[in-house]
Amino acid sequence: MAKVEINRIKVALAETRRKNKWLAEQIGKDESTVSQWCTNARQPSLENLLRVANALEIDIRDLLYSTNNSES
Repeated sequence: MAKVEINRIKVALAETRRKNKWLAEQIGKDESTVSQWCTNARQPSLENLLRVANALEIDIRDLLYSTNNSES
């Protein structure tokens, strides 16, 4: 089964010129957890996704890939 990319946390970090370590410190999570989110090996809860969005000062919708093919 092909790996499905669900979240865009890694992309958002790159766009805001931030690192996994910085994000982990901001939201009180282990750096390895944030790394797993960035590689889409695991997915954050909606609560943690909101914390990520707030830390990066972006809309939570910017952290998810669209499921609407017309927006691809």
